[in-house]
Formats: sequence, C-alpha cells, structure tokens
Amino acid sequence: MRIIGTGIDIIEIKRIQKAAARPKFLDIIFTEDERKYFNSRNNNICHIAGTFAAKEAVSKALGTGFKSIGWREIEILRSVLGEPEVHLMGRAKALAQKKGIEKMHISISHSRDFAVSAAIAEGDLI
Repeated sequence: MRIIGTGIDIIEIKRIQKAAARPKFLDIIFTEDERKYFNSRNNNICHIAGTFAAKEAVSKALGTGFKSIGWREIEILRSVLGEPEVHLMGRAKALAQKKGIEKMHISISHSRDFAVSAAIAEGDLI
C-alpha cells in the first residue's frame, strides 16, 4: 500500500458556530448519522467544527476538494472507541475507487478557537 493523497484543514470554530446557527446548514453539510452523533454530544460546536474540517481534509486527499463531490458523500463517524472513521458514498466513493484508494485515515483535533483535521488516502496506485 502507498500514500495516494493527503489533505489538511483548519477552521475557526466561531465561523462554524455562526454557520450552524443558520437554518438548514447542518442538513446541507452533514449526514443524518453525523447529526445523530452531534446530538449525542449535546451539539458541541467543537465536534461539529472538527467534523467539518475532516470532510475538507478528506476532499483534499481525494484530490478534488468539493468541486465534483457533495458534502454528504463524505461521512465522518466514530468507532465504538471514539476514533473518527471515513465513509465515502456516491461520487466520492467512485473517485476513490478510480484512484485506487482503499483506506482513508483521518485525525481530528481542536483547541478553544480552532479545529484541525488531517487525512491520508492509502491504496494501490492504478
């Protein structure tokens, strides 16, 4: 296996807090399961911002950003141990398959003011 792509994103938590106050923002950006996770965490804005940064990082690791894929085609969920996991759907999944990406690693962190995420796409080059 080889590294096929990497991505990183940092976001101001206040920016996501303002956006999340708008009607429909969460519905447009996040899947139903992501929103359920946020609800289980009392809609903590740090978790929302971290997941937003993770989606951005994954889109960059795919090599496209959000030019050709939708926000909800990248889903960031948590394992039973709380580790973030990437689930790709639709065009994002097709793009990953085309590029030979078999696994997407993701890390998320935040401070009081910022959330950051790094993604590594791994697989066999085609």
